[in-house]
Formats: sequence, structure tokens, C-alpha cells
Amino acid sequence: MPQTADLTSPFESAFSLLKTSIDEGRIPGGVLGMIDRQGNRLTRAIGLAQKIGDERPMTLETWFDLASLTKVIFTTRRILELAAAGTIDLDAPITTVIPDFRQYAPNCWERSVTFRQCLGHQTPFPAVEPIYTYDGDPDRLRAFVLQREWRHCEPAYSDINYILLGIALERLEGKRIRDMDAGSGFAFSGDPAVTAATEFCNWRNRMICGEVHDENCFALQGSGHAGLFGTVDAVLTYAASLLQGDLNGDPVVQWMRQPLSEKRTHGWERAHAGWSGGSLCNESVIGHTGFTGTGLWIDFERGRAWTLLTNRVHPTRHFDSGIFTLRAGLSDAINGY
Repeated sequence: MPQTADLTSPFESAFSLLKTSIDEGRIPGGVLGMIDRQGNRLTRAIGLAQKIGDERPMTLETWFDLASLTKVIFTTRRILELAAAGTIDLDAPITTVIPDFRQYAPNCWERSVTFRQCLGHQTPFPAVEPIYTYDGDPDRLRAFVLQREWRHCEPAYSDINYILLGIALERLEGKRIRDMDAGSGFAFSGDPAVTAATEFCNWRNRMICGEVHDENCFALQGSGHAGLFGTVDAVLTYAASLLQGDLNGDPVVQWMRQPLSEKRTHGWERAHAGWSGGSLCNESVIGHTGFTGTGLWIDFERGRAWTLLTNRVHPTRHFDSGIFTLRAGLSDAINGY
């Protein structure tokens, strides 16, 4: 298995790409981290955590809005743990936990959607929906999600899948997601003094820092698709737990690795042409990204993982940050060794 010395060359090669991106003014700052199955890790920060208003440097202690990494770090793991415990059946309709979902249309397609289909983004929900524009009350917004007649689309990556999984968790635990344990090293908000700023939100009319960037998650006051905050060390420690769990035969990790389609497993993306993990990953690699500029990839065959955490939407998403090219190039730099 790789030791620290084995991580150094790929880490340095990848970090040079991050530095170039920052030097060119494409993203304000970032943190790169790598870890192996033995727990050896390398981390380094560069650039700015905030450049508009009070300028702050990026550090290893900077907290990030992890955006859609919430799906795989928090929601997927909790749903699969419940499945492993026999609390839910992954192939059962989500109505077994949310019986009032589309309750006025008993024969609608939405009521047949299963937990596994939601985990693998194999449902016909629309890819994106501005739920936050419909109402300001989080309870009414949940009712809206559950009772709306959804457009039937070609299956695609959709936050609706994980908003529903989040509501299922809330029903099972009898509390809102924001009142649940976020996990070791994680939280559902960040101290603005030590959190990377994201975007100036025209809806909220302020620069977002320490509160969730995702508008739907903010309006719902917590959701299964976004809202988790953490540091590079927290993300790497989580990745290490999956590497170890794979060795121990943890059924949760086995599900995370199990292919559900050409591009997806339970919750995660798997290596495929054109994905964020580049072109040099072996078939064991799974990964996921977050809109704010975050990403995590885990290589079970080589026993290592890497994360790139950036604030690429700061101060606006309406700019070519080059994040898609950076992620793929960085991963190729790592996997070239």
C-alpha cells in the first residue's frame, strides 16, 4: 500500500495545477489533500478564502461549504446504514417511509420510485428545480416537494432524489436534518471567520459565508442534497474510513462501490469517460463533486483518496473558473504515478 513517500510525487504534481489555476485568477483559493489506507496524509492550502470584503488567506483549518458532497458523506451513508440494519429495503418505494408522497394520485409514477433508484439517480425527476422560489416557509416547501406533480424527464442527476431521501431520514429520525449529528468533523454551518466565502446571492442580497450556498437547501432549512460543512482533514478522515471499511467488508462501502449504471453506484459516480476523475482512474475509483468547487475521489485498488476543496464560485458562479478541467487534470496528475 502507498506510504507517505509514495504520495509525495503525485501530490506535488497535482498541487502545481491548483497553483497555476490560482495564479491565473481562475479561482480564489483551494486546499488539496491526499490520504492512504494507513492514514498517511498530505495537505496544503493556497490562495484566498475570501477576496471580496475582508480579505482572508486560505488555510488548512478553513471550513468549506461542501455542497453536493453532502450527498455521499452524509445522506448516502445514513441511508445505506439503515438498509444494512434492515430498517429500510433499498428496492422498496420511498412511500414505505413517506406514505403521503403524491397521496392524491395513488397510481402516479412518483409513488413507485425506490430508495435505490434515488441513490443512483435513476428516476425521471427533472435535473434542477428552483424550489426556493415557490414559498418562504420550509414546512410548506416540503409539502410542495411531496405533492407536486413532477415533470417526467429522462433519468439524470437530480437534487430531487436526495431531497426526498433527506425527508425520509427526517421521518425516520423524527427530527430535521439540521438537528441531526453531522458526523465527526462536520457541521451544517460554518463560522464566517474561518469559512471560505462562496457567492454574492442576489436572492438573499448578501455575500454568502458560513451559511449554505444552495438556495433550495437554505429555503428548506436543511436537506439531504446539500448543506454540509467541513475541513480538508474531516473529508480525508471520512475517505480513510471508507478505505478501511472496504477491507473489513463493510456492506455500506460495498454498496457504495456496486455499479448501478455505466456512470453511477449507490450515491457516487464511478470512473467513466469525461468524468471529474480524469482519464487515468482504474475501475475501482468512485468520486463526487460539489457545485461550490469541492470534490472527493477514492481509489480502492491503490488504497488512497484525494480531495480538492475550492471556493470557485466566489464571488460569482457566472465566470469560467476552469474547475472541470482542473479536477480532471489534477486527478490525472495523481493517477499518472
